[in-house]
Amino acid sequence: MFSYIALADLIVSTFNLSRSFLAFFFLFSLSSTVTYIAMLPLISAKPQNLSPPLSFHFPLFPSSPTSPLSFHPPLKNTLRLRIRSIDAAQPYDYESLLRTQHFKSQSLKIAILGFGNFGQFLAKTFSRQGHTLLAYSRTNYADTAKSLGVTFYNNPDDLFESHPEVVILCTSILSTEKVLQTLPFQRLKRSTLFVDVLSVKEFAKTILLKYLPAEFDILCTHPMFGPESGKNSWNGLPFVYDKVRIGNEEDRISRAERFLDVFAKEGCRMVEMTCAEHDRHAAGSQFVTHTMGRVLERFGLESSPINTKGYDTLLDLVEVTAGDSFELYYGLFMYNKNAMEQLERLDMAFEAIKKELFGKLHHVYRKQLFGNADEGVEDRPKVQKLLHNGAPPSADAVKPETS
Repeated sequence: MFSYIALADLIVSTFNLSRSFLAFFFLFSLSSTVTYIAMLPLISAKPQNLSPPLSFHFPLFPSSPTSPLSFHPPLKNTLRLRIRSIDAAQPYDYESLLRTQHFKSQSLKIAILGFGNFGQFLAKTFSRQGHTLLAYSRTNYADTAKSLGVTFYNNPDDLFESHPEVVILCTSILSTEKVLQTLPFQRLKRSTLFVDVLSVKEFAKTILLKYLPAEFDILCTHPMFGPESGKNSWNGLPFVYDKVRIGNEEDRISRAERFLDVFAKEGCRMVEMTCAEHDRHAAGSQFVTHTMGRVLERFGLESSPINTKGYDTLLDLVEVTAGDSFELYYGLFMYNKNAMEQLERLDMAFEAIKKELFGKLHHVYRKQLFGNADEGVEDRPKVQKLLHNGAPPSADAVKPETS
């Protein structure tokens, strides 16, 4: 009976093989589930000192005493090396190790400042993707954080000493500046990436550049969805971002891309645009949407047995916007310089529609009272569609209307 070491030396001396080749061959055979390797012929030339070829048979289970290593003299003048092995659940599995290492290389250590509804909403997806999550909030969400696999801190100093790679600001628009003024930045690594998810971007960009140390990276983002609109899936939902300040080092660029990949993997429609451009579009879409939803909520819109699809759409709008706080809506108005113009245009449009309706009604009523006696009366101007900037139409653009 040969020992494994003696066998290895014998094979090396017999076949003039290198030890590295032999080690690689053994590792390859042990890592497979059930492997049968036949090498025909392994070396075409005969060994120098042995004219007859050799054949070795390894036991299926090396640790089993009932399966000894056997040596069989060759029957033919052909060199053959046959090895049989079966996976014995070795403590090392290189495929699994490589997969684990790749997974860890893609994961991030993310800190969430402000663990309210939106912070928890993001944490569910971050945790499912395998990222390490930390959280801090003025309210104690320790139990909720534990259920989501998040480590909760009652103190921002302790959280920052854990050196997260990414810090996400999930605070309200109104409180963000105050929060930034109190954070212990000196406890973080100087290359930390700060990300905001506020609904107004120029304001966020301004205060981040004002309060963050120059060494920190800044990524302004806005997921154009929330816990209600994104509760089932993020697929197809827009995610807006602006790389305000990202270092030139490869690892910092890669970190920002890995964070954006969190949303890309969920199927979000990734939209890169400047903060100023975002606010122009958001004033016309997000602020107007929230305004109409709140108006209809105050109006008392209710479902009926004969709802049309359009009416159901309005009910859905009320449901989505009603879930957001008035603080958020006020922030959309206060910190987006384009919001006031949109609100004024909405008011003017509503008044214009009222005048048009009452004008028609007045015309019908006068005709019933006076018949055709008003024919030939001087034409009166008819209210036209408002211009894009909210200004009234010019005199030349006004169409006459007989009343």
